Amino acid sequence: MSGHSQFELLKQRRFLPYFTVQAFGAFNDNVFRQAIIGLLGVMAAAGTLDPSTRGTYTQLAPAVFILPYFLFSSIAGQFAERTEKSKLIRITTAMEIAIMSVAAVAFLLQSLPLLLVCLFATGVQSTLFGPVKYSILPSVLKPEELTGGNGLVEMGTSIAVLLGMLFGGLIFAVAGEHGTQAAAVAVILLAVCGNLASRAIPTVDASAPDLKVQWNPIPESLAILRLTKKQLAVRNSVLGVSWFWFTGTVLTGNLPVYAETHLGGTPTLYVFVLAVFSIGVGVGSLLCEKLSARTVEIGLVPMGAIGMSACILHLALAPAIAAHGLDVRGFLAQPGAWRIVLDLAGIGLFSGFYVVPLFALIQSRTPKDELSRVIAGMNIQNALFIVAAAVGGVALQQWLGWSIPQLFLALAIASVLVAAWIFSIVPEFLMRFLSWLLVRTLYRLKLHGIEKHVPDEGAALLVCNHVSYMDALILSASIPRPVRFVMYYRIFNIPVMSWIFRTAKAIPIAGAKEDPAVMQRAFDAVDAALAEGELVCIFPEGALTKDGAMAPFKSGVEKILERRPVPVVPMALKNMWGSMWSRRANAKQGDLLDRMRVPQRLRAHVEVVAGAPVDGATATAESLEAQVRALRGDAA
Repeated sequence: MSGHSQFELLKQRRFLPYFTVQAFGAFNDNVFRQAIIGLLGVMAAAGTLDPSTRGTYTQLAPAVFILPYFLFSSIAGQFAERTEKSKLIRITTAMEIAIMSVAAVAFLLQSLPLLLVCLFATGVQSTLFGPVKYSILPSVLKPEELTGGNGLVEMGTSIAVLLGMLFGGLIFAVAGEHGTQAAAVAVILLAVCGNLASRAIPTVDASAPDLKVQWNPIPESLAILRLTKKQLAVRNSVLGVSWFWFTGTVLTGNLPVYAETHLGGTPTLYVFVLAVFSIGVGVGSLLCEKLSARTVEIGLVPMGAIGMSACILHLALAPAIAAHGLDVRGFLAQPGAWRIVLDLAGIGLFSGFYVVPLFALIQSRTPKDELSRVIAGMNIQNALFIVAAAVGGVALQQWLGWSIPQLFLALAIASVLVAAWIFSIVPEFLMRFLSWLLVRTLYRLKLHGIEKHVPDEGAALLVCNHVSYMDALILSASIPRPVRFVMYYRIFNIPVMSWIFRTAKAIPIAGAKEDPAVMQRAFDAVDAALAEGELVCIFPEGALTKDGAMAPFKSGVEKILERRPVPVVPMALKNMWGSMWSRRANAKQGDLLDRMRVPQRLRAHVEVVAGAPVDGATATAESLEAQVRALRGDAA
């Protein structure tokens, strides 16, 4: 696993053509929109367009582009569900060629109304492509590749958007009087390139081929929005993605004016700060796979949210640059300039940490026959948040006289409140962050068979050897899904720690002689959790190892399986004996010391191994013990 690189996906047909198509699409969309803005400037300079009309078109264009997301997302989600996905991508890229051909004529005629019609049609095409863009990934990627694949997509999208804006903005500046011809040729050629790439995408079967399309957009939009709320974690992940778009809209929408008025820059400086932000998003997206150890690690989401909020707050409090007309070099020479650059890069970096795991969670937790519609519902909600961000930002500045730094300050405070609200509703996000942070600070994990053998959905019982007090945290940091751990009730009731255990929905248990009622409640809670399709983990030895060797498994595992014979996944922890929070033998005194030991080396290597699931109807304590021993090998 350590030798794996997400960039290997770019060499494989199952991913590369799709990646190329979505990058060309994002690039061409922004070339087209920036070319329209460039044409408006040329016409205004030539005196064929008065300033008020130019302002009207400039404000109308974003609304025209985003309107189809409200009107057609529900239909797009249904089509993406019932259509073979590579075919649908070829259809949407063919639509792009037709739309851009008409747009080319509009550029040559300098017809702004026709360009707006094409912009609306481009919005329709993007609406149709949106659901399949993300729903195709779980079908072509392995579960352990989801985070890396989404990271590449987000990186590709952010860089393509940036380059598209640059290319589109330079068309009229470079081509001069031939700008309209250059724009016409560029948008057609880019659309053709996207379509050619789409023809190499392998066949990906429809997830719900028998789905009947409901054409009324209003009730169906409400229906797919309800689909996004079926699972609490998915619902709040969708909300988190929408907040990412809200934040991005406020920031990027105000960067042009901010670069000029607060940073004393020219339009060139705006391009620079936008590039810093976009590259930050790309780098953060790519780092997610490395930081998550190839799991869907939602523990990165709180870190991303905290980092974004802190960097936005720091940017809002940055003093203005006391100069005017600065280019990039002149800006960087000013006091405080590098602080602003690092803030913008940090916002982008933490945005990548924030949004990539959310996409991966939505894809991994949503049934495949509903995923395209859930993505479509998310796109509707994203559009609402984008409009709210744009309208709210204008209202606060125009009506209340807020400055852009004040707007950024309000955004930072709102980001903290939104994150706190989401994490309070779904404690899993925060618990994953704490376990991820603690475990990866103390240990270097190496995982074997987790993604392959731990089921993505449905009930299963996990059985593992018990070496240290950190075992549950290490396992929870290694397994993408939430796990209900069965733990000794005296540890469960430790003050302060009890809140953490209750938040994590741990199940306290006692021995039959200690408290039969607690033991019975534990077995009932385990059965109820398995009935709800959850993962439950037990340590059948019943206590920490005292000498590094495994103790015989007790019969409690058989009692659980008698009531509900779910699949059992044997697991083993290796190299934990002698580490912090484990017991160790004291050779000089000849007795056992139940105390913490300072590790001899920082971030010791620990392995977590999962074996193939066993039929719960035939599993016994003895057979499961033998399998865990085999997985553990010689090391404890």
